Amino acid sequence: MKTPMQIRSFFPTFRSALIAGSVLVLAMSAGAQETTPPTVPTLAPVPINPEGTITTTTSTQADSTGKPVQSVSTAATFHRGKKKNVGADGTKEKVVQSKDTKKALKKVKSADALIGVDSKLPDKQLFDKAQVAIKKGHFDVARLDLQTMLNTYPDSQYQMRGKLAIADSWYKEGGTAALTQAESEYADFRVFFPNAPEAAEAQMRIGDIYFRQMDKPDRDYSKAMHSEEEYRRMLTDYPDSTLVGDAKQRLREVQEVLASREADIASFYATRANWAAVIARYQTVVDTYPLYSHMDDTLIGLGDAYEAEARYLRTLKLPEAGKAKLESLYDGQAADAYRKVVLEHSAAAHVEDAKDRLAAMNLPVPTPTPEQVAASVKLENSRATYKLSNRLALLVLRRPDTVVAAREGDPTLTDPKMTVAPTIVKKVNEDFRLAFNPDAPAAAGATGSAGAADAPAKAVVAAPTASVPLAFKEVTTEDTGGAAGTTNLTTPAANPATTDGGVGIEIVNPGTVAKTPAESYGLKAVGPANATPLPAVEKAGEAPAQGNDITGPTAPAQAAPAKGRVKKPEFDKADESSSKHKPKKGIKKIIPPKPF
Repeated sequence: MKTPMQIRSFFPTFRSALIAGSVLVLAMSAGAQETTPPTVPTLAPVPINPEGTITTTTSTQADSTGKPVQSVSTAATFHRGKKKNVGADGTKEKVVQSKDTKKALKKVKSADALIGVDSKLPDKQLFDKAQVAIKKGHFDVARLDLQTMLNTYPDSQYQMRGKLAIADSWYKEGGTAALTQAESEYADFRVFFPNAPEAAEAQMRIGDIYFRQMDKPDRDYSKAMHSEEEYRRMLTDYPDSTLVGDAKQRLREVQEVLASREADIASFYATRANWAAVIARYQTVVDTYPLYSHMDDTLIGLGDAYEAEARYLRTLKLPEAGKAKLESLYDGQAADAYRKVVLEHSAAAHVEDAKDRLAAMNLPVPTPTPEQVAASVKLENSRATYKLSNRLALLVLRRPDTVVAAREGDPTLTDPKMTVAPTIVKKVNEDFRLAFNPDAPAAAGATGSAGAADAPAKAVVAAPTASVPLAFKEVTTEDTGGAAGTTNLTTPAANPATTDGGVGIEIVNPGTVAKTPAESYGLKAVGPANATPLPAVEKAGEAPAQGNDITGPTAPAQAAPAKGRVKKPEFDKADESSSKHKPKKGIKKIIPPKPF
C-alpha cells in the first residue's frame, strides 16, 4: 500500500488525492448497481457511406423492482459491390434532382465543355503542363508546349484554348515587344474563332494592352486613343458578353484621361489670352466627354472665355448698335454655360462659383429639378476618393490619374464633330459682319469645315454676266469736264454686273488726235525724254587660242642607271643625326663640310 508521501508525489496536494479517491469509489459503486439511464431519443438511420447505414433502436422494459429501463441497440447494414443508395429497411432509394439543380449543372457543363475529359490524353497533358508553366512564369516553355500541341493534334478540342493561352502568355510576360506580339495573337484568335465566347475576351485584352501602356495626360496620348477605340469595338461587337461592365469602366477611365488632356491645353491657352482656342478645347470636352470629373470647371472656364470676349469688345471704339448686339451675344453664351453647371451639376464642387457669376451678371439663378439633382448626386457619389495607396502609386508609377473617374453612366461610343479654333474665328467674323453690316453678302467659307484658314470674312462681289464677253465700252458725253479735244476717264459703275459686258472703265472722247495710240486714250507714253538711239554695242574681242604652257626644247631623257654597285653618299654628321653615326668630336666640329 502506498504511503501518503507516495500519493502526494503523484498529486500536487494531499487534499486533491483524497478528492480523486472518493470520486473513483463513487463511480465504481454506481456501476455495480442498475440505474435508470437518461432518455435517449430515437435516432434515424445515419448513412456512413454509399455502401452502408447505421440504425439505432431504443426500447423500454421494466426491471425486477418495477422501474422502467430504456435500452439502445445499434445495427449496421452494409452492401457489397456497386455503390447504392439504400434506406433503413434495406431497399434502394432513388435520388431525384430538382429543376434548379439540373439547370445549374447544365449551365456549368455548357460553360466548360472540357469537364470530365480524360486527363490521360496527350493533348490534355500538354495543355495542363503549359498552364502550370504559365503560372510559374516560364512563358517560353509554356509556348513551346502549346505550339507542340497545336501542330501535333490539329483536331484536338484544345485548339481554341491553346491559341488563347499562347496570347495570354505574351500578355502576362509584359514588355513592349511581348505586348505587341500578344495583340497580334489576340487579333488572330478573333479571326479564327469569331463566334466563340472567348472572342470577347480577346478583344478586351487588346484594349487592356493599350490601357497598360497609356501615359499621363501631358504626354503622348496615342495609346489612350487606341485603347478608347478598342474598348468601343468591344462594346459594339459583343454587347451580350459578361465583360461589358468591365469594358465600360475602362472606357470611362480612358475618356477621363483624354478629357483631362483637352482641359489642360485649354487652361494653357487661357494664360495666353487665346480665347478662340480656349473655347474650342472646352467645347470639345463638353460635347465628347460628359462624364468628366471636372465638368463644372470646364463649363465655368467656357463661360469665362466668352466673358473675356465681351470685355475686349467693350474696349473697342465701334458703332454702339452693333457693339450692343455682340455684347448681348457673348454674355448670353457665358450665361448658358453657367446655367448648365447649376442645373446639371448641382452636386459638383464649384457650383457656387457658377451661381456667383450669374449673380454678378444680374441674372436669375435657376433651380434644378429633383431628377437633375438625383442624377448629379448619383454621378458624384460613384467617384472614388483618394487613398494613401492611390497617392503613392501616382507618385511612384508613371500612370494616369483615373481615381475620380465615374462608375456610373454610359460613355460615348462615337465622337461628335470636333470643335477647332479656326471654326471659332470664322464664327466671330460672321458675328461681326451680321452686327455691323447685316445687308452685306455672307462671307466665303464662314460656315466651312474645321481647319480652314483664319483669315477674316470678306464680301464677295458678284461677277458679271457670263453670257456677255468682256470688252471696252466707248461712251460719248456732252460735258467732258475738261477742254475740247481731251480724253477723260470716269469711275466704274456702282454695280458692274448690270452693265452690258463692261469691265468697269468708261472711255470718253476716243476720237482725239494724238501722237501715239496710248495718248489717244488719255495715257502718257512711258520712256525717257531723250529719244536718241543708243550706239551699237561693241563686239567683244576674240579670246586667244589655248596653247601648251610648257614651251621650249624637249627635256632630255633620263640617263640609265650605271651597272654594278652604287656607292652610297657620305653621311653628313653636321646636318643629319642617327643612332648609327656618332657625333663629331674635337676639331671636326670646326672644320666645315666639303662643298659638292
